[in-house]
Amino acid sequence: MELFREADRISRQVMGNTSPNPPVGALILDPEGTIIGRGATQPAGGAHAEVMAVRDALRSRRSLTGCRAVVTLEPCNHTGRTGPCSEMLREHGVSRVDFLFADPHKPASGGAATLREAGVTVEGPYLDFPLKTPHDQPVWALEAWLTSVLLGRPHVTLKWASTVDGHIAARDGSSQWITGEVARHQVHEDRSHRDAIVVGTGTVRADNPRLNARTPDGSAYPVEHQPLRVVVGRTPVPSSAAIVGSDDHFLQIASHDVHDVLAQLHSRGVVSVLVEGGGTLLSAFMEAGCVDEIHAYLAPAILGGGQGIFGHAHNSLGRSMDDIVRFIPRQMERLGEGVHSDYRWTMTRPWESSRA
Repeated sequence: MELFREADRISRQVMGNTSPNPPVGALILDPEGTIIGRGATQPAGGAHAEVMAVRDALRSRRSLTGCRAVVTLEPCNHTGRTGPCSEMLREHGVSRVDFLFADPHKPASGGAATLREAGVTVEGPYLDFPLKTPHDQPVWALEAWLTSVLLGRPHVTLKWASTVDGHIAARDGSSQWITGEVARHQVHEDRSHRDAIVVGTGTVRADNPRLNARTPDGSAYPVEHQPLRVVVGRTPVPSSAAIVGSDDHFLQIASHDVHDVLAQLHSRGVVSVLVEGGGTLLSAFMEAGCVDEIHAYLAPAILGGGQGIFGHAHNSLGRSMDDIVRFIPRQMERLGEGVHSDYRWTMTRPWESSRA
C-alpha cells in the first residue's frame, strides 16, 4: 500500500479546493517501477489527477508505453468539463492501472471495465468503502468525498479542544487557550483543507473568531485554501464581526435544523464540513446523527468547572448507556513537547451505526 499512501499524500495537498470533485492522487511508474510522474486533482473544471501525473511523467520521457498508473480512485469514464481519464491513459500506452477505491458516482464510474476491455491490466479496488477494518489506519483523503456521495450530504467532522475533565470553556465563556500553539497551528492547517467551517452564533458572540485559515506566522493562507465561514443560528451577525470579513467567504444560515443546514451547504457543492462549536451546536449534530468523524484535542489540564463538550444537560444525549455512540480510533498524535504537549484523537463513526 506504500504507493497508494504516496498518491494519498499528494492528494492531501489539494483537499478543500477540488469540490465538488474528489481530491484524487495519481502516480505514473516506468516499466522498472520508478515513479516518474505525480499529480493531483485541480480545481473544478481543471485537469484530473491522472492527467496531471501523465503531464509530469512526459517531462522526463517521450512515451509512456508499458508504464503503470497508481490512482486513489477508479479512473473516470465520462466526458464532462474534461475528457475520460480511462481513455487518456489507454491512449498514452499505459499497460497497467491500480486503483484504491471504486468510484460510487454513477455518471463517472466504469473506467476499470473500459480499460480491461481495451486490454489494459487493471487491479482494484484494493479497498472497499465503507472500510471493513479501519482501526488504527490514518484517514484516507478520499473518505470525506466518498461519504458525501453515499449519504447525499457533506461529510461532517466535529472538532473540539478540551481539558482532561471535559471542558471546552470556563464558566465565563472564555476558552483561549486550552491547547498550545502546535495544536492550534494544526487546526489552521486542517481548516485550509476544508470546504466550510461551521460555528454557532453563541461562539461568535463569545469569541468573535475570524475563523479563517492562517499560517504559523499569522498570515492568511491563499484564497483558494480559505474555507467558507458559516454561522448557524437566527441571531443576526453584525457586519463588524471578525467572521464576516471583506470577502465572499461568509454565510449565515438562519436555521437550527442540522439537516437543513447540511442540505444548503450540499447545494453549494460543499463536501467537507468542520464543525468547531460551541457545545450547543456540537450537541445538535450528534443528536441529528450527522457526525462522521471527530478530531478531539486534549490538553493535560483541569479546569474544574465550566462548559462541557456537548453543552447543556437538556439535550437528549446520554439518557442511558443505550444511547452510547462508539467511534473507531484511527490515529492518536502527540503535539508539542513537555508540559505544553497536547494530544489529538482522530475517530470515525462505524458505518453500520445509525447516521443521517
